[in-house]
Amino acid sequence: MNAPVAHPLLIVIGTQLLFTLSDFMGRFYMRRNGLDWSILASGWFWGYQALRQVATVGQLYVFAYVPLGKTMALFGATSIVLSNVLGFLFLKEVLSPAAYGGVALAVVAILVMAFR
Repeated sequence: MNAPVAHPLLIVIGTQLLFTLSDFMGRFYMRRNGLDWSILASGWFWGYQALRQVATVGQLYVFAYVPLGKTMALFGATSIVLSNVLGFLFLKEVLSPAAYGGVALAVVAILVMAFR
C-alpha cells in the first residue's frame, strides 16, 4: 500500500466538512420543500449527492490508513465539533453550557486520537 498523501486528520476534517455542508443543504431544502419524488429532478439534490460521494471517497481513504476504532472516533468527534460550530454560526442554535462542555471534550478527543 502506498504511503498517505496527506495527514489523515486533514482528510477527516475535509471529509466531515463536505458531509456537514451536504447536511445543511438537505436541512434547508427539505424544510422548505418537504420530501417528495420531485427532488430527484432538482439541482440541489444532485449537488447534495455529489458532495456526499466525494466525502465518501475521503472517508474510504482514511479507512485505508488508520485503524477503524481511531478512524470512527475522529469522524465522530469532528462531526460533533463542526456541526455545533456551524449550527451556532449559521443557524443561530445555542446549546446549554453543559452541551458546550461536551463539545470541548470532543475537541480533546480529536487531539488525543490524532496526535497519539
